[in-house]
Amino acid sequence: VNLLLLRGSIGKEGAGTCPVRGHSNVQGDRTVGIMHKPSAAFNEAIEKNFGFTPPQQHGYDVVEAIEAMYEKKAKVFFALGGNFLSASPDTEYTAQAMKNCSLTVQVSTKLNRSHLIHGKTALILPCLGRTDKDFQKSGEQFVTTENSMGVVQKSQGVLNPLSEDMMSEPAIVAHLAHKVLGNKHDMNWLAYIENYTLIREDIAKTIEGFKNFEEKVTQDGGFYLPNAPREGKFKTSSGKAKFTVNIWEKLSVKPNEYLMMTIRSHDQFNTTVYGLNDRYRGIYNERRIVFMNPKDMFKAGFENYEKVDIINEFGGIKRIAECFLVVPYNIPVGCLATYFPEANVLVPLHAKADGSQTPASKSVVVKLEKIK
Repeated sequence: VNLLLLRGSIGKEGAGTCPVRGHSNVQGDRTVGIMHKPSAAFNEAIEKNFGFTPPQQHGYDVVEAIEAMYEKKAKVFFALGGNFLSASPDTEYTAQAMKNCSLTVQVSTKLNRSHLIHGKTALILPCLGRTDKDFQKSGEQFVTTENSMGVVQKSQGVLNPLSEDMMSEPAIVAHLAHKVLGNKHDMNWLAYIENYTLIREDIAKTIEGFKNFEEKVTQDGGFYLPNAPREGKFKTSSGKAKFTVNIWEKLSVKPNEYLMMTIRSHDQFNTTVYGLNDRYRGIYNERRIVFMNPKDMFKAGFENYEKVDIINEFGGIKRIAECFLVVPYNIPVGCLATYFPEANVLVPLHAKADGSQTPASKSVVVKLEKIK
């Protein structure tokens, strides 16, 4: 942010900054309140619109959820899509956390690793994808998404579903709420299934920036959500953007240790790997790769494509990623790079950022051992 401010690249049209609000549709989830720490204003809007007081106590973030399952404080895991096990850090710890659950439920469009590591009772609920046609009582439906630029737009499938028994995610959630909550309040969950417009109407009543939601989202290209910095508005005491001063912590490692980061390949989106190539880095037909500076390779006595195990010992726990190929690469001396999620087994759950609790996937201290 400091660099962008110095360049005058924020709040001016054509100044070169991409106005990213979030990644994939994660930001869209946050916009409509899918978060573990909802604001007081959001809770008040929920209470005003729906007539009940939502829980005031915050929930778990990812790290806290894994800890709670591992310690058997949380016993039910319900996933609306995703590949939780592969995306999360400390794979062995996370796997044990999943196994400790009494019930794990995966609402999914395709099978993945998370379906194989589960609780005592495990359910897989196939659901319609966004490419599938979705017909309910009121006719064909569409859903909405928020892209990385803060644009909300409609999404409507064009393919026939694989089975008439497949339900949409809104239908699964609404049926579950109807069965669990029953008549505890006046919410008509089943009406939401019949007509998704009713869902959007309630979003419009509850969430800032969604006035006339249905009308705006059906226009070509959808609509932009409010983005104050893009408009030159900054919510600070001075009304101006502020530079920040960050404490720089020098990371030091012992002899024969390296600082490893996890990265993604060209043929990859999140945990979905479409191919084994990473053309920009010259890698083909392989993913168990550890990129290393040639000077470090020479010093450690590694040959090109030599097989090694990668080891992390944070917190006194030995974590091993087996059989990686050492590849010379223009990377800073003392640093390594490996692909996500293959190297997630090395990322300690409890080595995380202050505040956000984001796992330190870019700063993992490791050693390399030759495979004999």
